[in-house]
Amino acid sequence: MKMKKTPLNDCYTVHPTKFEDARGIFFEAYQKERFDNALGANIDFVQDNCSVSKQGVLRGLHFQSGEFAQAKLVQVLKGEVLDVIVDLRKGSATFGEHFKIRLSEENGIAIFIPRGMAHGFVTLSNEALFYYKCDNYYKATSEAGIIYSDKTLNIDWEYPHEKMVLSNKDRCLSTFEELFP
Repeated sequence: MKMKKTPLNDCYTVHPTKFEDARGIFFEAYQKERFDNALGANIDFVQDNCSVSKQGVLRGLHFQSGEFAQAKLVQVLKGEVLDVIVDLRKGSATFGEHFKIRLSEENGIAIFIPRGMAHGFVTLSNEALFYYKCDNYYKATSEAGIIYSDKTLNIDWEYPHEKMVLSNKDRCLSTFEELFP
């Protein structure tokens, strides 16, 4: 496993070592000791989540605030998504900046997203199986989000807006300016 810094402070891509032969592929998706040593921190993941999304489904940009903020380790097990992370930590040198990357079953890349960042993705393949670990439990009253089409963030989702499929909740999220005036 190799971890590489992203342009966002404390956010890393995680690249597994793959072993491939005639039977298929094997790789270690997560191993706590190696992960914590590479990160230089002790992360205790307490909840694993999985979503299956059709092509064009956009989920995000979501985050939990306060004592229920979550760090996440996200990965695509089947298909491909464009993954987007936004730094919402006011004291961070990369506050208000975003990073995006394609995650797929082919590249096997995972992303570690520290607490204080918003996260979302759009499904590029016919279907995607998205898997992630969280270091804090889901708490509906702590949940918030930023609208995907926010003018301040100006994210190019690399997918036609008119073909995107969003939940009613995601259509009504706040703007960056509303949350961080």
